Amino acid sequence: MKSKLLYINTIGCQMNVYDTEQMAGVLFSLGYRLTDDIESADMVIVNTCTIREKAEQKAFSFLGRLAKIKAVKPSLIVGVGGCVAQQEGEAITRRMPYVDLVFGTHAIFRLPEMVRRIEHSRCRIVDVRLSDVIEVNKPVDVQLNENQVSSFVTVMRGCDNYCTYCVVPHVRGRETSRHPDHIIEEIRIRVEKGVREVTLLGQNVNSYGGKEGLCSFAELLKKVNRIKGLDRIRFTTSHPKDLSDDLVSTFGCLEKLCHHIHLPVQSGDDDILKRMNRKYSRDSYLEKLARLRATCPDIAITSDFIVGFPGETDRQFQATLDLIETVQYDGLFAFMYSDRPIAQAAAFSDKIPNLVKKERLKALLELQEGIRRNKYQAMVGQVREILVEGPSRHINTNANGVPPAQARYRGRTSSNHIVHFNAPNSLLKKKELLTGTLMDIMIEGAYAHSLWGRVTQKTMAEKTGKGGATIAA
Repeated sequence: MKSKLLYINTIGCQMNVYDTEQMAGVLFSLGYRLTDDIESADMVIVNTCTIREKAEQKAFSFLGRLAKIKAVKPSLIVGVGGCVAQQEGEAITRRMPYVDLVFGTHAIFRLPEMVRRIEHSRCRIVDVRLSDVIEVNKPVDVQLNENQVSSFVTVMRGCDNYCTYCVVPHVRGRETSRHPDHIIEEIRIRVEKGVREVTLLGQNVNSYGGKEGLCSFAELLKKVNRIKGLDRIRFTTSHPKDLSDDLVSTFGCLEKLCHHIHLPVQSGDDDILKRMNRKYSRDSYLEKLARLRATCPDIAITSDFIVGFPGETDRQFQATLDLIETVQYDGLFAFMYSDRPIAQAAAFSDKIPNLVKKERLKALLELQEGIRRNKYQAMVGQVREILVEGPSRHINTNANGVPPAQARYRGRTSSNHIVHFNAPNSLLKKKELLTGTLMDIMIEGAYAHSLWGRVTQKTMAEKTGKGGATIAA
């Protein structure tokens, strides 16, 4: 079968990264191979996100640029997938007549048949049908990048929480969990291909398996922890209301589970949390964090915040700042509230002016920046184990393309902090010992968003089989 080239532009969250892998995997049977060159592509797919207004605007901006490419190359198949496709449906083809295919979040495994029909008859197809079950549960044979160390695996899709600011239940459907056997099988396949760290994905992984009577998420983590060849496990996203004692306990007994949890809180004020329909209070959230830290004292905690939610007063925003100061987060994502179509909060009348939202976002980020800086400085002088992900993005080479005697590599700690280090010649001569391996690094400095360190003498001795000499940073 003659190969055809597929270009996919992925916009948005980790879930979309995983979905993009699935798209490429199911289209492999039709002869499509991924390319980074959009001009040479036979098909271009935009995998969209509608969680934030900016992501939706980015998707339509990219689609607008495709009109010129399609005019020059009429045979090009243009597809739109993901949450915006699910939300807008046929409106996209009316707005952009050069789009051949609009497919929703549940239509990925129907892609081959739709693309085959377009190839044969040049028809236009819109498929945004939602289903109550995951139609194809077994793993797709995805094509991973060379030396790919980390990978995402979806364990469930959809959401039943209906937070008033969120469109996920509308565009990804109701909550549905995959069978644990299929999840374990997929992870094993990826480990056989070189993956050493897996991140389990779901809109609310804490409620995994409940509707279907499957095992709990804590029990699923224990099954994953037993997979040979896998070094690390992460997961996201957790809803605070469903964080069980059993799940908290896994941070104290599963050696492969990373010491990091992303636990979105969104606001520090109880009244705003009620308007958001979050179903927990500030105090109950803090109680859960206290249990996490009692079980795993060095756990890193990150979160999401929305500033300027309709009706948010200065006092309520101050409660959010006070929560951040109290918790001392290791990192956070913060966004200005924006109306999302379909979401209940879009109908709320007491909107906050953009200027006020910008001022509040600035104050929040400045507070967190000071906390982050202090936390990074506190790590200097400590030894941290990292999983080496590969060369740092910017490595200096000479005119012949040869790296210096000590090339820069990067890795990530269990607490999800990025660490850069120099790999001396004695390690570079054994490249198979670097990417994908665990190494101890002495932290010696902090950048704005990462750390700097050196390989410990103990690790050098283990990796080279020789006594460890002092390593210059």
